[in-house]
Amino acid sequence: MTTTLRPTGPEQRGADGQRSRHYEVCVNSRPVGTVLIGTDAQFGPAVGRIRDVRIDEPDRRRGRGTVAALAAEEVLRGWGCRRIDVSIPAAAVAALQLAAALGYTERNRNMIKWVPEQPPSLPDGSEVRPMSEQEFTAWHDAGKKAYAQDWIDRGVPEDQAWATSEADHAALLPDGLRTPGAILRVLSHDGVDVGTVWISLAKSLPDGLGALDGFVLDVEVREEHRGRGHGRSLMLVAERECRAAGGDRLGLNVFAGNTPALRLYESLGYQTIRYHLSKPLI
Repeated sequence: MTTTLRPTGPEQRGADGQRSRHYEVCVNSRPVGTVLIGTDAQFGPAVGRIRDVRIDEPDRRRGRGTVAALAAEEVLRGWGCRRIDVSIPAAAVAALQLAAALGYTERNRNMIKWVPEQPPSLPDGSEVRPMSEQEFTAWHDAGKKAYAQDWIDRGVPEDQAWATSEADHAALLPDGLRTPGAILRVLSHDGVDVGTVWISLAKSLPDGLGALDGFVLDVEVREEHRGRGHGRSLMLVAERECRAAGGDRLGLNVFAGNTPALRLYESLGYQTIRYHLSKPLI
């Protein structure tokens, strides 16, 4: 039997050059599923995405999804894509196994937590205060640089990484400290500033996470103060801010390889809900 992709309509192109197209997955011309592919809105035409693969129940576990995914890669390679990204819910175990078998590796993941009505108190000696305008300027510049470097370290070209960092920070903090829903706090311990936390209380967040009450966008402990529990304290600050705003569902993103952060989040009760995976197209 031969498994192929058959377009269901013309290729769609956006004003910014973004491309997408739907296909039927066919076995000997018989439709058994669908595939949706496109270029990435964030990283541009050099990065493709398999946005959805669905195989009808009677034809599952017969390799149809594997062939469909490989065929989608070939189409994206023909579009000039040099990398392909996929996002898979943590509950989709079979899809995660397929992605691993095809050579996709984790880039980052999304996690969520239901915040208790009364988050634990901060440790003795720890206090939190709003970030000042002067502190914001230095923090903002350092944050954009660190965020771009995170993408560069994961194989994103430097110009794309910097463009992404600039665009994301501009979208999330258009009015700086006065941005509605943006919470920026400084943690001190025994009178010494040790770290910062940035929380968004926006109700609609990217990456298909739906309506969260808050999202932890950045947690940073100064290098000389790390390993002393201040990261945990900053996460408790985020929980308190979420609850103070009337929310109870807090989300975050963590990059692959950041094992200390992942262990911290898991110890605080965060659960992975979505994996973002990547594969070079050679």
